[in-house]
Amino acid sequence: MTSLHNSSTLHPTLLHNSFSQKLPTSRSPRRDAVSFTVKAAQEPSASLASQDRQRRRQVIAIGTAAPLVFLISQHSNSFAAENKKGFFSVLDKKDGYSFVYPFGWQEVVIQGQDKVFKDVIEPLESVSVNVIPTGKQDITEFGSPQDVAETLIKKVLAPSNQKTKIIEAKEQDVEGKKYYQFEFIAKAPNYTRHALSTVSIGNGKFYTLTTGANERRWEKMKDRLQTVIESFKIFDV
Repeated sequence: MTSLHNSSTLHPTLLHNSFSQKLPTSRSPRRDAVSFTVKAAQEPSASLASQDRQRRRQVIAIGTAAPLVFLISQHSNSFAAENKKGFFSVLDKKDGYSFVYPFGWQEVVIQGQDKVFKDVIEPLESVSVNVIPTGKQDITEFGSPQDVAETLIKKVLAPSNQKTKIIEAKEQDVEGKKYYQFEFIAKAPNYTRHALSTVSIGNGKFYTLTTGANERRWEKMKDRLQTVIESFKIFDV
């Protein structure tokens, strides 16, 4: 087994982080007024009414399309949209992955993480994605699911002062790509977090997605968190 501990491509970065568009030129109001006056004098009222209805339809169409155009232009590499009922989906075209997260979670910026979404009321309810370079071609090159889970939890996914326990670690094959999934708990002095993680390799990168919740809310959240984990997919870029 290749030790995750000593891997120069996996841990140094993770341990260090630890866990215009131009506006159209305005036309002169006077020029517009003259143009309108001329048309009003030369065209019948029925034609004006037809043109007015057409302009209204154009305004409505532009107003409907503008938010979508803005969203796409602002997120050309990472696009979030409604997908499964109760979830939003994230598609990262630059790094080559996708997943879903529950409605109500907000995106936050955390140094060292590629994506983070969390509940603003229940901060332990979150999902994060970490992407780092690796020379490995397959997740199995780092060892068994249990081996990888133990190392990641101990060195990356939980603070060193928390007591951790792995509940399950397993391998899944999705469309010919191997993923390791594991479930664990991390106990702090004043709370316990119940978490799920999935890891895989593709595009010369090591991907880690982790989601979880406070232990007291686990029974309520576990199905949604499992949906998040199962939704994580890597694609070639």
